[in-house]
Amino acid sequence: MSRVLVLAYFFPPLGGAGVQRSAKFVKYLPALGYDPIVITGPAAVGGPFSPADPTLMGDVPSGTRVERIRVPEPEAGGRWRSRAERWLGAPRPFSRWWVEQAVATGLQAGREVDLIYASMSPFESGTAAARLARSLGKPWIADLRDPWALDEVVVYPTAAHRRLALARMRRTLASAAAVVMNTFEAAAIARELPELRSTPVVTIPNGFDEDDFAGAPPDRGDSAFRIVHAGFAHTEPVAGRASKALRGAVPGYDLMTRSHVNLLSAVDALLETRPELQGTIEVHLAGFISDEERERIRSSRVHVHGYLSHGETIALLRSGDLLFLPMHDLPPGRRARTVPGKTYEYLASGRPILAAVPDGDARDLLGRAGTAFLCRPSDVDAMARIIGEQVDRERRGEPVPPLDASLLASYERQSLTQQLALVFDNVLERSSVVTERPRLDSAERNGKAIRAASSSGLGGM
Repeated sequence: MSRVLVLAYFFPPLGGAGVQRSAKFVKYLPALGYDPIVITGPAAVGGPFSPADPTLMGDVPSGTRVERIRVPEPEAGGRWRSRAERWLGAPRPFSRWWVEQAVATGLQAGREVDLIYASMSPFESGTAAARLARSLGKPWIADLRDPWALDEVVVYPTAAHRRLALARMRRTLASAAAVVMNTFEAAAIARELPELRSTPVVTIPNGFDEDDFAGAPPDRGDSAFRIVHAGFAHTEPVAGRASKALRGAVPGYDLMTRSHVNLLSAVDALLETRPELQGTIEVHLAGFISDEERERIRSSRVHVHGYLSHGETIALLRSGDLLFLPMHDLPPGRRARTVPGKTYEYLASGRPILAAVPDGDARDLLGRAGTAFLCRPSDVDAMARIIGEQVDRERRGEPVPPLDASLLASYERQSLTQQLALVFDNVLERSSVVTERPRLDSAERNGKAIRAASSSGLGGM
């Protein structure tokens, strides 16, 4: 059994998509010959990106060593401090704290590990992993849940700030033994970075866990047509005039479409043309939403659940008649470099999906899946049409469109963890720190992982 030091700031009992990726890997790695030792934060909850979900602790196997940083997180600076950090590149107190404490904790816990794995963001985890790798003499692997400076969702003050972020990304990843991206689009671009041309850059997407979908869907006991949107509600513009003028934002980028706003407009438009549907359609919103937005959308047909545990969210998805999957808008032809983590659980639910997405991996995947109906992120008329068609299908008693089961299977968490174990295997084989591991299940695991790699872009590693 090899030991891997896992740097994962976002880890149970925190909730969210980033937490699920790390927790699921930790859940399935031991069966694949890797014993994880987790270095994580103190689980400070309360912000929109750090909700509490203690139910996710159920994914962490009993006996897993989890080392929590005991030094409290520094408080965020005030308005002027935040501006200095954004415009002048001043280091955040959080950055120093996380790197220093993760390294100190990792040096104590990682004396006998074989490799280091960093789940990013925060991207400072790469700095901490690189320092630990030098001190411990072990290779490190970067797993970018978001593509850092390659991410069009991030808005910088100016184009120069984006270039500086890219330079930091290149410097940090230069020492990695392998880099994992979670979309093919981001991986293809990362491979072109000069520092990574001789480094294995592989794609391991997010996915779903079959265990989370065990049992029958919940029995609703009503006849309403239920539309479900799960996820963070991006209802505030993030690109100001200065950022747009100084090219800190990608031209044509619009984050507002990655919310329920256009969905509610589409429902209103449909009901205006088809008033007989009044009282038929319900919209259920799960995820962080501001108090101001709650007030704006007061309506008898909109049910605001707020943040739900992962299990409760899955149950809500499975209860839906139509799942709404929005993304940020980009000019036609410009491919998005991210795929929302919920995409795979939407697919696993088997429910029809209204996917308002730009060109990119998400649109490609959903177009092949069979259960998704596609439109552009800002096309309210198309959304209204699709909703009306699905209401009519439901009224006629027609079955849900069939899902491509073989396509879905490639995104199951156990299969994805096999791919990660293959990356670990290859890194250790190329290093001088190979340790003896049980051979009985290793051959079987490698066979499965290599087959999975062949269909997932890992075969050329």
